[in-house]
Amino acid sequence: MDILKLLNEQQQQAVMAGLGPVLVMAGPGSGKTRVLTYRIAYLIQMMGVRPHQILAVTFTNKAAREMETRVADILADRFSDVTQSQVQRPSLGTFHATCARILRKEAHHLPFSANFVIFDSDDQISVVKQAIRDIDLDDKLYRPRAVHGVISNAKNELFLPDDFPIQTYRDEVMARIYRRYQELLLASNALDFDDLLLWTAYVMDNHPQVREYWGRRFEHVLVDEFQDTNLAQYELLKHLVHFHRNIYVVGDADQSIYGWRGADYRNVLRFENDFPDAQKILLEHNYRSTQPILDVAMAVIDRNPARTPKRLFAERGSGTKVILQEAYDDRAEAVYVVDTIAGLVARKQVEPGDCAVMYRTNAQSRLLEEAFLRAGLPYKLVGAQRFYGRREVKDIIAYLRLIHNPNDSISLMRIINTPARGIGNKTVITIRTLAQQSGVGMVELLEDLRKGDESVFWNSFPSRMAKVAGAFGHLFYRWRGLLNQLNPLELVDQILLDTEYQTYIDDGSDEGHDRWENILELRRLAAEHELSSLETFLEHIALVSDQDTLIGEMKVPTLMTLHAAKGLEFPTVFIVGLNDGTLPHSRSFDDPEAMQEERRLFYVGITRAMDRLYLVNAQSRSQFGYPEPADPSRYIEDIPSGLIEGRFSSASQLTVKNRQNQAARWKPDRVIEEPKTTQHFHPGMRVLHPAWEEGMVLNSRLEDDEEIVDIFFEGVGLKRVAASMAKLEIIT
Repeated sequence: MDILKLLNEQQQQAVMAGLGPVLVMAGPGSGKTRVLTYRIAYLIQMMGVRPHQILAVTFTNKAAREMETRVADILADRFSDVTQSQVQRPSLGTFHATCARILRKEAHHLPFSANFVIFDSDDQISVVKQAIRDIDLDDKLYRPRAVHGVISNAKNELFLPDDFPIQTYRDEVMARIYRRYQELLLASNALDFDDLLLWTAYVMDNHPQVREYWGRRFEHVLVDEFQDTNLAQYELLKHLVHFHRNIYVVGDADQSIYGWRGADYRNVLRFENDFPDAQKILLEHNYRSTQPILDVAMAVIDRNPARTPKRLFAERGSGTKVILQEAYDDRAEAVYVVDTIAGLVARKQVEPGDCAVMYRTNAQSRLLEEAFLRAGLPYKLVGAQRFYGRREVKDIIAYLRLIHNPNDSISLMRIINTPARGIGNKTVITIRTLAQQSGVGMVELLEDLRKGDESVFWNSFPSRMAKVAGAFGHLFYRWRGLLNQLNPLELVDQILLDTEYQTYIDDGSDEGHDRWENILELRRLAAEHELSSLETFLEHIALVSDQDTLIGEMKVPTLMTLHAAKGLEFPTVFIVGLNDGTLPHSRSFDDPEAMQEERRLFYVGITRAMDRLYLVNAQSRSQFGYPEPADPSRYIEDIPSGLIEGRFSSASQLTVKNRQNQAARWKPDRVIEEPKTTQHFHPGMRVLHPAWEEGMVLNSRLEDDEEIVDIFFEGVGLKRVAASMAKLEIIT
């Protein structure tokens, strides 16, 4: 085949592999998509496989379309003597689309009909809410998104409601919600995304004739991004290949970064155990990066256990060393990135569009966006809204704008029932109508309703509506009364406390945690303006948020999370926020597998770089409005000094040395008991103080065997106390 001339030796070996199970471990930038596509061409042209006997599955519609286009070009050459409509094509598509086709054909074996509908994410949450209501549970204790995550995980593990593992009372409640959720779905003849996989695996597991039909139907099954499969997908694949056993999987366990949505890198290990006769082929020839970048990547990922070692080597040869830069704080970190990009562009070493800035969480984009805007440089944000465009950030800004300007009807409409407080559309229409008729503003009317039956508007509402609206009006009356007494940070904290906004926005899901982190980032911004008026603070926000980032194909630097960067490449890459607690994220510290995934995430970011890579950390990062010392990421410490330019500060080097010494002293066969102060208080907790009454914990840390807690009290503002002396009582 002429196309084989375009492949390197390892790629040719992968494309020309014989029949039976094949595992292709493809390093980053090694041409795995080309290998997968050429394998399909090889099966058709050289092995005589009929196209319709081939099934190829991937994870995104974009990847499926790209594969389909390439295969179509090959088939056009192969079947040039017949019309396009006469050519039988391979089945190419996503896992979910493939399962949907199978289920519509096999629905007579299942508790739904072939014309089922597929509920989207919003529909699914609505059904969860209904299930929680139907069994008389409190959705504040069982948050719908968090519950849906539990149900989704159960389905990914192939657990139907009757199989749901129960070890605690909460598990028993989750099983009841899950059962009711499934009943509601089936009553609507509906499936969710996870059902597509679950029911397909179920019907093949419980109906041998179905498994036999589809197992014979597809002689060859090929899988892209195999490391991103979950258990349900893996079991489904085993069913599909049980007859011919021609399964060809391409992936890289080192790039498995979606464990939070069910992906299980251990499927690579399961594959090797279930198919011990599988051919295993490594693709180590990298066409993307220079060797110094690959050497750094391998130094990082080699620390992960239970993986197949790969020695990546660069087609492009040597290049500049990776740069390690330590900034004074997170603001200086952002300035360094912008200044470096500006310098590279000025020296004509790069084009603006060659540069990408990557970070662990969406909240980190705020300082970067502001640094670009202050420098007058355009940028684009990928994979998320701009910081000031995020729902939760806009909510709190709307509260602030309305406190500053009670006539801001746009802001009022945004937050009048956010969080939900029982002010529905009917009540809003009544408020707007009465305000117009009376010649007063809507906020003024709401504030008047706080007076109860002494309000001139009280009798214009049903009693319940008047009380709810009056309670909301009371909040604004009090906030506006405090306007000249509180700085922007204190006002933000008062709003968060009075509206219970954390409970509303952080439902226990990863998305909820990320949204709350964005609120904390807004607090950090407010803390920087603690000497400013609310008007000045809002003006600063408006000047930033009113400048739209460039869109489309304009060649400007790109800002994105590390998760969004997978599958992309850039000549110059900056990875920022390389501090313990940020990357690896603090939520992963107590989970060894999560820490391994954080390392894989860093590896993915490193391997996006083609020519230049900058690794940036800060000596201190702002936490809850206060700068706090920040240790360099432990992953940076794994990189040999000979591979990088730059160094830690003396303080950071001391931290590294202390860690290394501690690791050397603590051996597995020794146990040293040390008295240790335990942290009892965490951000978001409500506590009761004997003198200052109720407050909300903003931060807690250990200092010299003492827990120091920052608390915002409604009556006296922000206080810092020693937990052992303050006699605090935890409320919630």
